[in-house]
Amino acid sequence: MENIITSKDNPVIKLYQKLSSSKKERLQYGLFVLEGMRIVEDAVKENSGLSHLIMTKQAYEKFGETFFQADLRNTKIIVISNELGRKIALTDSTQGVFAICRMPSESTVKFKENGRYIVLYGLQDPGNVGMIIRTADALGIDGVILSGSCELYSPKVVRSTMGSIFRMRTAVENDTERLFAILKENGITASASVIDRDAEKITECDFKGSHAIFIGNEGSGLPGDIALRCDRRITIPMSGTINSLNAAMACGILMWELKKQT
Repeated sequence: MENIITSKDNPVIKLYQKLSSSKKERLQYGLFVLEGMRIVEDAVKENSGLSHLIMTKQAYEKFGETFFQADLRNTKIIVISNELGRKIALTDSTQGVFAICRMPSESTVKFKENGRYIVLYGLQDPGNVGMIIRTADALGIDGVILSGSCELYSPKVVRSTMGSIFRMRTAVENDTERLFAILKENGITASASVIDRDAEKITECDFKGSHAIFIGNEGSGLPGDIALRCDRRITIPMSGTINSLNAAMACGILMWELKKQT
């Protein structure tokens, strides 16, 4: 077994803690952190560029053999004490498996004929963003674009994707003018998801060709000017007195309908 690290002043441990707590540090180093056996294993399977694999002594004895079978020639493996693992963990019941991962050198969505895309405009809940990316992966959506939303590589977003962040094509475009220009250049019809009985019902929409659906902020929805700039306005018909849904739930329904016509 590797020498067991017990000090939080170890350079790798200090780096891990910086990355886990600071967006600025993540962007500066081009690195982000992972915690949990499943998501670290997914990162290894998808060749997602682990720079460091960190395991507690207990996790090393339990899971180490799984990783020994993978190609980790460019990954430094570090074993830490169980106590140190609990100190750096962001979850209450940690499995003792952590990693530092390189951000993709290029984060872009490839547009294609009859493509299906989601634009997350102003979403601020990391759990919602992560769940939408996970659902998009499950449904075969061609790309997710974040605009003015929470950070893609924050630990909470990454954890909520359950590994889909390594498979789903994602991009960040915070310049609204450029965002709409890109969609127009690629012949993509933009649909604004709104709560409005006068909007086109999602169940009656024609999704021939390439389409992108805009999902707005959890509390306030899409800004009015953004909805007007889209090619059309669509809505999920609801019964009773309910007039809104959780953003991730609503997006799941929209993506399901979007994919039905492919």
